[in-house]
Amino acid sequence: MLNKEKSNHQPLSHLDWLESEAIYILREVAGQCSNPVLLFSGGKDSLCILRLAEKAFRPGRFPFPLMHIDTGHNYQEVIDFRDQRAAELGERLIVRSVEDSMKRGTVVLKSADESRNKHQSVTLLEAIEEFGFDCCIGGARRDEEKARAKERIMSFRDEFGQWDPKNQRPELWSLYNARSHKGENIRAFPISNWTEMDVWQYIEREKLQLPSIYFAHQRDVVMRAGSIVPVNVPLVNGEVTNPVKAGEEIINMQVRFRTVGDISCTAPVISDADTVSKIVLETATSTITERGATRLDDQTSDASMEQRKKEGYF
Repeated sequence: MLNKEKSNHQPLSHLDWLESEAIYILREVAGQCSNPVLLFSGGKDSLCILRLAEKAFRPGRFPFPLMHIDTGHNYQEVIDFRDQRAAELGERLIVRSVEDSMKRGTVVLKSADESRNKHQSVTLLEAIEEFGFDCCIGGARRDEEKARAKERIMSFRDEFGQWDPKNQRPELWSLYNARSHKGENIRAFPISNWTEMDVWQYIEREKLQLPSIYFAHQRDVVMRAGSIVPVNVPLVNGEVTNPVKAGEEIINMQVRFRTVGDISCTAPVISDADTVSKIVLETATSTITERGATRLDDQTSDASMEQRKKEGYF
């Protein structure tokens, strides 16, 4: 009878498997696409992708620049962290602003206080045309929202930047097709199969730094339509947005942000989680997805995200 020697190899954790898949996808993009770009907002998902890109391509430089579509109404803490992290990596950061699109007349707000979030699609498509990008790498995940749940890892967009959920490429056996004709575009999502819990566990394992607003802090808010809404928020340009409306009462509350986006549509949650380990525990007990709990733009209708994607959104 043969003796069975105990293997010295440690089994791979689920994070190891997810990391390996994401690195493979990033390398597929680099191998198949001639001019890709990594969308980097300074948020937790794109910070995870930066670490994955380091593991995929270091010690060389990334085979793509970083790009952020700035609404002009982003949190100062996140913008500062975005610039700091890009500088630390020594990678090129391209910033294109919705405000520039407004000046060109390609974005027209219905009112001064309308959310600029959905208008990022226009600025993104203009940037893709300006630089000739054939693939945009993003941090969208299937667990966030049902439109994203049915989108492929390599998501094809036509010459108008539109996504057709009924015309998607098969991805059997982890074989990805990132080819496109001139003017068309691929949106690649390396962490599509990750959950919010996976992201936080990866951040904890890799000891990633994050913008401070992901952790519990005191903030002036009001209760508006059942959501916690930050008010009198200072902008990068020195102005203040989200003013208090008539009849609203300001409450100083301990909150944190589960997801980060345009100030006008990103709500915090009540929390005392001031460390990554506490956030992991808090996430384990949450029964609502991060976008369902905090993204006001997704609450306008059940199909709001899918409609935005059909118009060119991330």
